[in-house]
Amino acid sequence: MTIPNTGEILLDVQGLRKYFPITKGIFRRTVGHVKAVENVSFQVRKGETLGVVGESGCGKTTMGLSIMHLIQPSQGTIRLHTDGGWTEVNAQSIRRLRDKMQIVFQDPFSSLDPRMRIRDIVAEPLQAHGMKNRRQRYEQVEKLLDAVGLGSHHMNRFPHEFSGGQRQRIGIARALSLNPSLVVCDEPVSALDVSVQAQVLNLLHDLQEEFGLTYLFIAHDLSVVQHISDRVAVMYLGRIVEMGEVDSLFSRPKHPYTEALLSAIPDPDPDVVGEQIILQGDVPSPANPPPGCHFHPRCLYAQERCRQEIPELLDIDGQGHFAACHYTQELSLTGVSAGETA
Repeated sequence: MTIPNTGEILLDVQGLRKYFPITKGIFRRTVGHVKAVENVSFQVRKGETLGVVGESGCGKTTMGLSIMHLIQPSQGTIRLHTDGGWTEVNAQSIRRLRDKMQIVFQDPFSSLDPRMRIRDIVAEPLQAHGMKNRRQRYEQVEKLLDAVGLGSHHMNRFPHEFSGGQRQRIGIARALSLNPSLVVCDEPVSALDVSVQAQVLNLLHDLQEEFGLTYLFIAHDLSVVQHISDRVAVMYLGRIVEMGEVDSLFSRPKHPYTEALLSAIPDPDPDVVGEQIILQGDVPSPANPPPGCHFHPRCLYAQERCRQEIPELLDIDGQGHFAACHYTQELSLTGVSAGETA
């Protein structure tokens, strides 16, 4: 899949798959696979934020970890554009690309070593990548802490002395320590209070402008995604079912699953009661997905073709709005306006 808009492509992912084996018996014989990520392809432009949304268990985090090679992908090609041109991200190259690709983890409580001081947590990547002078490392740590809204007086403290929002700021400072071009944000605000979420989101936006960062922003909160993203990819059962510019996708969804997600966004006006689309049944197991379109058992518009054929992810308007639905052109789906999620 390619995006038609002009702009330098930084990340190119094609045919990404991640299967986890299902074993049985004392000899741990493989009897099946959990298809956590199934044939995912997309591109991210330099300087943009691509939001990834979907229900829990849809494969968002697994996809992010696979791109970072924190777990080994089962199949697919991941390429990153560096100063030397395109470089394939694989087990052999990931070590030298680690300074170009960093991640902010979901849980700020478990992602920081409780036995290390903050100065050493943030300085550890610098030391691992060749900065041997301790004074230089700590000077860089001071600059990073200032950039994320903390100060040098925090350097000698331990993680348990900080609030959740402050810990996430420390995690962001650590991710930025090597001056990466791509940052994978794995639900970075989902564990924080709502008021703190806004502060961290604004911080991420300011850092993006200051350091020229590109974000792959994984979240389940559509309001958060709309606030920070330039484009949005919607995942269901390991596949991308819709992708497009944020305004287009929110106001004119082209996949029934996206329509259902948007209908669940609460209106800020308490007197307005929207009509929520209640999806029937549970999310199918990725170990045994249904035939045809994986969404058809819960889709309000499913027909016989949906039960037999897997729809392709196609550019439906020639402007980069992709959808994987057989009846995209026939359906008239309901979206939300910008004011409804503000």
